[in-house]
Amino acid sequence: MIIIGEKINGTIPSVKQAIAAKNKEFIHDLALKQGQAGAAYLDVCAGTAPELEAETLAWLIDIVQQATDTPISIDSPNPHAIAAVFNCVKRPGLINSVSLEGDKCEVIFPLIEGTPWQVVALTCDNDGIPKDVLSRVRIAVAMVEKAQAYAITPDRIHIDPLVTALPADNQSLLNFAAAARQVRELYPDINVTSGLSNISFGLPLRKIINQNFLALGMFAGMNSAILDPLNRDIIATILAVEALLGHDRHCRNYANAYRQNTIGPVKGAAD
Repeated sequence: MIIIGEKINGTIPSVKQAIAAKNKEFIHDLALKQGQAGAAYLDVCAGTAPELEAETLAWLIDIVQQATDTPISIDSPNPHAIAAVFNCVKRPGLINSVSLEGDKCEVIFPLIEGTPWQVVALTCDNDGIPKDVLSRVRIAVAMVEKAQAYAITPDRIHIDPLVTALPADNQSLLNFAAAARQVRELYPDINVTSGLSNISFGLPLRKIINQNFLALGMFAGMNSAILDPLNRDIIATILAVEALLGHDRHCRNYANAYRQNTIGPVKGAAD
């Protein structure tokens, strides 16, 4: 599983407060801990007013790069903000994200042409998120074809079939899984990702929904996710599902994590 650490995001109240107070130590600590926990990328999202976004992103990126060598995921709905800070990043990472909305592909794909950078591609367009699976797959194909014009191969793309909040769409997981499987059939080397916690919005005990979505999503082919790498329950789910899917030879990763107490047991609890 490709873990994209979610915790440096200005929409999170504690991070928003740290940005406002210019609390470098807080951001540094979040970056360091996520890197040490095994995140493949650290998502960096300003979550500020548009006129402050590029400046805030640059400030956050600088702190993260001082804290860890873990590659950065530049996260913004504005492709021009991403372009403005792209050269601040010292090592190739991940762009989050493109879609068929506006000129996103036309701005981002030339930016990463001829580089090892990877990109998250959302299956939406100017009409929003399609409700049906076929339209999501069609959008995914269109973005892969656009990317190929810039020599960006499918293995550098993380397709996000866009899981929606379960209370609003009871078919959310089923549509996500069907789109993931169909895209993977077309492009076996492509990555499938998600914003893990989106599905549980509006529900109690969100962590239970998130964990079970993670397991079912992985079974459908999801191999990448934006999540909290410091959450032991989430990491335990990843390790367990990888073992169950035959991706962990002799369950070594799962057993080693247990012995090192990174997934349990909880002190005082029975096995």
